[in-house]
Amino acid sequence: MVNTTKIYNNFNINFKHKNSIILIGNFDGVHLGHQKLFRLANRYKKKYSLKVGVLSFEPMPKMFFNRNLKNFRISNFNQKINLLQNLKVDFVINKKFNKVFSKTKSINFIKNVLGTKLKPKFIFVSNNFRFGNKREGNVNQLMKYQKFCRYKVIKPKPLMIKNKIVSSTLIRDLLQKGKLLKANKLLDRKWSIEGKVIKGKKLGRKIGFPTANIDIKDYVLPKLGVYRVDIKKIRSSGFFKGIANLGYKPTFNGKKLLLEVHLFNFSGNLYNKYLTVNFLKFIRKEKKFKSIDQLKKQIKKDIHKAKN
Repeated sequence: MVNTTKIYNNFNINFKHKNSIILIGNFDGVHLGHQKLFRLANRYKKKYSLKVGVLSFEPMPKMFFNRNLKNFRISNFNQKINLLQNLKVDFVINKKFNKVFSKTKSINFIKNVLGTKLKPKFIFVSNNFRFGNKREGNVNQLMKYQKFCRYKVIKPKPLMIKNKIVSSTLIRDLLQKGKLLKANKLLDRKWSIEGKVIKGKKLGRKIGFPTANIDIKDYVLPKLGVYRVDIKKIRSSGFFKGIANLGYKPTFNGKKLLLEVHLFNFSGNLYNKYLTVNFLKFIRKEKKFKSIDQLKKQIKKDIHKAKN
């Protein structure tokens, strides 16, 4: 039987999900560090016959407080839920993070949300977890109320690889520097963008390389340039190989950031379809060419490189 994860948009959870193990965090990217955490939670699940749940916030609090922080996410919400489902999470509380909720006093969060509504048996948090109005709450305060609210705080040690903590921050940094293979290793999969194909200026088609244009929304910006990718239509099987250019189309004096994907051996209309683009390898950085002919020659080289 396939494990289906129940999604809640508030703290009014079913009775069967109370007295559970709850992991609190953004879990952006659901990387190796997060996976280690869930493996431990699943050991508790087995030992104590409990459900495992996640408490997460949308938008991510950091993005809520910093409106200028547009490109930040490693995974979108849909990807995160799929990844959590693969890790055998029974339920996710996806709380809307807004101005009213951000002003919740930490003591009220502990007593009213954790103690009264969710009633977890175990709470998994990282050591630097902060919560409540002006980030006043911390792990020590959470632990102080363990007996009163009848939960136990678990603070697992972070995963270290080559003396570095595996974190979403580290992975964002690797993507921005074009170190895609290292980022993929820490994600334990290919980093990918999901998005809707939008209408473009059909410049690719005019020069012989039709592309599907995707708005990358609030995904983290990897290094601008050309990538070897594979592409999948969402809710369909089978991949197409291809190349993608992420950038501003400097040869055409473009101003808007766009992900343009050219699929090998494909013909058809992809407008308004949702695609998953898996990033496999960074080929070269974005460059402005003196002529369209130069650009066409370079694209042919890029395709040859991607295919071999």
